Amino acid sequence: MKPCRECGNEISEQAVSCPKCGAPYPSKSKWDGWGYEYKSKLKFFGLPLLHVSFKYRPNRTPVVAKGIIAIGQFGCGVITLAQFGIGVFSICQFSIAAFAVAQFALAYSLIAQFGIYINQGSGQFLKSVAEIVALIGK
Repeated sequence: MKPCRECGNEISEQAVSCPKCGAPYPSKSKWDGWGYEYKSKLKFFGLPLLHVSFKYRPNRTPVVAKGIIAIGQFGCGVITLAQFGIGVFSICQFSIAAFAVAQFALAYSLIAQFGIYINQGSGQFLKSVAEIVALIGK
């Protein structure tokens, strides 16, 4: 038995929530959300070399993976593997990148199902920025 970190009520160490105050995982001295997160200690330009995040804070906001290599549901990095991502090189479902492989993408060059590109694109439904500007100019 341990005291709840929020109200001090004695609870089991395996308790998922405090029966008195409802605090999640009350036997832990600190709790910052659900899911998994890893940040490498090695940093470049203030960013971790690798940040993996499949985590949500207690208020249910997602933790964005931010690093040279960013992996997660939401990611921002030089190399990004995510569902929603921003990066230089990106493999995502939804992506804004210089170079992207995605289902939906806005990029300089891309391979996508749906996309808008500046230089080059391959995929199913793509438009170049030049084509869009020409259509608007008509």
